[in-house]
Amino acid sequence: MKSSSNWWIIIPLSFFVILGIVEFYVDSGEKPAFIEYTMVQIFMAFVLLVLIAIALIVKAIENVMYQTLSEEAKERYLEAKSKQWEWKWGKRVYQKLLGSKPVEEESEIILDHNYDGIRELDNKLPPWWVYMFYATIVFAVVYLLRFHVFNDYDQLEEFETEMAMAQQAIEEYKKNAKDLVDASTVEVLTEASDLKAGKTIFESNCVACHMIDGGGGIGPNLTDQHWILGGGIKNVFNTISEGGRDGKGMIAWKQTLKPLEIAQVASYVLSFQGTTPANPKAPEGDLWEASEDDAAK
Repeated sequence: MKSSSNWWIIIPLSFFVILGIVEFYVDSGEKPAFIEYTMVQIFMAFVLLVLIAIALIVKAIENVMYQTLSEEAKERYLEAKSKQWEWKWGKRVYQKLLGSKPVEEESEIILDHNYDGIRELDNKLPPWWVYMFYATIVFAVVYLLRFHVFNDYDQLEEFETEMAMAQQAIEEYKKNAKDLVDASTVEVLTEASDLKAGKTIFESNCVACHMIDGGGGIGPNLTDQHWILGGGIKNVFNTISEGGRDGKGMIAWKQTLKPLEIAQVASYVLSFQGTTPANPKAPEGDLWEASEDDAAK
């Protein structure tokens, strides 16, 4: 019969393995179907109790079976149970790496110094430490030759390369993160998919006030160069997002539309510039003259 003492190691190990798996799923947002986020702690406590119960049951079964053994079998069982497993190869390797003398041989390296009964051993440095120290010397020599003698490494060049790679990564990120745009960072969208989406939003929400061709009705004409709250993509984006001045005029659409959708419809609105609507409304607001920055966008 084998000893059940290992159960007291298996129980906490099993518990922490299961806890790690559950926490991984919870942290990653992929909750297991059988666990609600708010029930994780209760579930783990239940698992721990189940593991403890299993260990106690196994221990009880072992004790019952032990009582059925003969006296000779009991002695053999106790003798086998008292033997501890030892990793001899690992112990030998550890001793070699440590480089210290066994306790039985310490008398060979003990020094004459005596500090209130405390004696000092003349142990050598551990081989692993010595080898690592030599490795640092080799590394230092190679480093010195490469970077300070042969100069085959240019930090400035590496910096510029990494900056270029980072800028490229930022551009790629922006392509998939258009919803992070706001009035200070928005740019005119020119892709057909964005303009098509802007047209759909405009026809669903804006034609009642601005007409299908942007000529204006209740709202102002969007085809001329006059703007009540300023032209250009940034001003148009801000107007759509925040609405008219002092709550008058157009409502604020930021609660209804996402930032990307506002950028799309703002870009579509600017596409009306220079077109001729069927019944254009008289100009309102001030004549807008785009700055160089606005013209470039």
